[in-house]
Amino acid sequence: MEISLAGQVAIVTGGGRGLGRTYALDLARHGAKVVVNDNGADLNGRGEDHGPADSVVAEIKAAGGEAVASYDSVASYEGGYNIVKTAIDTWGRLDAVVCNAGMLRDAALHNMGEDDWDTVLGIHLKGCYTLVRHAWPVFRQASYGRVVFATSASGLWGNFGQSNYASAKAGMIGLMNVTKLEGAKYNILVNLVGPVAATRMTMALMPEDRQKMMRPELVAPAVTYLCSPQNTESGIIIEAGGGGFNRASLVKSKGVNFDPNTDVDAGWFGDHWAEITDITGAPDMWNMADTRAKHAADVAGGAQAATKNTI
Repeated sequence: MEISLAGQVAIVTGGGRGLGRTYALDLARHGAKVVVNDNGADLNGRGEDHGPADSVVAEIKAAGGEAVASYDSVASYEGGYNIVKTAIDTWGRLDAVVCNAGMLRDAALHNMGEDDWDTVLGIHLKGCYTLVRHAWPVFRQASYGRVVFATSASGLWGNFGQSNYASAKAGMIGLMNVTKLEGAKYNILVNLVGPVAATRMTMALMPEDRQKMMRPELVAPAVTYLCSPQNTESGIIIEAGGGGFNRASLVKSKGVNFDPNTDVDAGWFGDHWAEITDITGAPDMWNMADTRAKHAADVAGGAQAATKNTI
């Protein structure tokens, strides 16, 4: 399959280093014009340095591509607006956004201060909102858009000492699940990528030989594909890195039904625990009521009906 974003414009937040840098370079390699957003803060979200974003822009231009730097913080509503405005002012369009900006303030919950909580959620989760909130009207008007949120195994499965980071990353699942619904009729597709890679966030935890196996370049293909017109799926979580890709999913067990005209108690619930929690054969859900399979069938049926009505 040939993947091309020729003529399209993409924004990558946190694009000056690590995974973000790799995403920006790969998107440009596939034809996209890229807004490289990075305020250059350190790993703990402090300070400012325009150098990282400028460096990536220079790399893209040296390879024959087009790029522009943005130094606004995604943690502010105005910052999200300015990042989108940079794309529109420079190229007159916006087709894809990659919400990758991040930082860490790790601590066990009993040691975590309020500022550490608020700052991490502000960059990771609010940063997704501020960017997509301002990109959304552009996408709706164009009847096209691609959104990728950068989640994490910490948010999907948990990791000791990262309650703030994990909460932000898990919050992206909820944001994706709503925006995939709101964007569906406008051809706005929203997906998650959970990368595992050797970056400044993780290098201290990995031996040198492991770092080579976990290079960010092994994650970028998933992000570029999800940002491309060739992608037609929405509401998917992809874990990527270390030589593999897999899908993660929220599923819903068949459960146990009872007559709502009768009363049950906690003892009854406990007696049926095994059946209630058994996810054998559990379907993948599209929304609160319908499975993804039903949604796909409804979409296909709608397309067929529309075709018949135009004949």
